[in-house]
Amino acid sequence: MLSFVLSRNLCQRVVAEVTYGPLLRAFTTSNPKYREATDNVVTYTQLRTMLSNRDIQLFDVRNPDEYRAGHIPHAVNMPLGNLEESLKLSPEHFKQRFEVKTPGKDDNNIVFHCKGGNRSAKALDIAHQLGFSKARHYKGGYADWVEQERK
Repeated sequence: MLSFVLSRNLCQRVVAEVTYGPLLRAFTTSNPKYREATDNVVTYTQLRTMLSNRDIQLFDVRNPDEYRAGHIPHAVNMPLGNLEESLKLSPEHFKQRFEVKTPGKDDNNIVFHCKGGNRSAKALDIAHQLGFSKARHYKGGYADWVEQERK
């Protein structure tokens, strides 16, 4: 009797895995809310290195008043509400508006940041949807930057 119960439970698990496993894996790996890939996140140390090497296109997606109150050096203010429109600008219009070169879709030095990571995560999703697949975000945001700079 015990072997029947064990084999029955095992068969149910195998059937469930075969039937639902791929669906669950597809959902959890393709849904942005369920994946925070570490290669999409820039740490404070990485950000510092990129800034000192001048190998970064840093976009601050906070509102202009937040940006004026304080920002990470060399960051370009591109509010989240205008991000999609801004990333679709022609190179000439982008340069006119932001006074920097247009980021390329294959650039691996595009980094978004905000105050604490929520808006920059949304910016990252928008950028990825537009084809900027190597873009990343500084999850700690300006708040973490200020704290780390005080140390």
